[in-house]
Amino acid sequence: MSELLIKNFKFTRGRFVNYVVDLEEGIVGVQPEGFNNTIHWHVGHVLTVAEQMMFGFPKKSTQLPANYMALFASGTSPADWEGDVPSVQELIGQLQEQLTRINEIPVESFNQRLKTPFLGQETFGELANFAIFHESIHLGQMQAMKRVIKTAVK
Repeated sequence: MSELLIKNFKFTRGRFVNYVVDLEEGIVGVQPEGFNNTIHWHVGHVLTVAEQMMFGFPKKSTQLPANYMALFASGTSPADWEGDVPSVQELIGQLQEQLTRINEIPVESFNQRLKTPFLGQETFGELANFAIFHESIHLGQMQAMKRVIKTAVK
């Protein structure tokens, strides 16, 4: 089961990163009507939430800057961004590096029970599966945003 989780993470993250890499630069900062954020925000949000779920950011992981919580946590918005905001290219590099670290997680750890269940997830493996699900949801949001932006430009 753990090998399947890692395989799904690689697949989903690969699709996510490839989608973002292929976007025209002018699209990532546009917030279309009816959406709460930009594609740029979604990229940082996926990175930050996966770091929280997989590595305990910000308390147990220092792989990302602390200000990522203020920039990309749930409920944040690019309209409120202040200070240094990483570029989408920088976030892509961090997503790829994060996947490398995820691949290094010992497979037996996916069976560990969480001290406190999170959103109905009771083991670390279930939480990892939820992180994959979360990433897929945001990829879908970004795809919808691109369609809306492209339609508005025509």
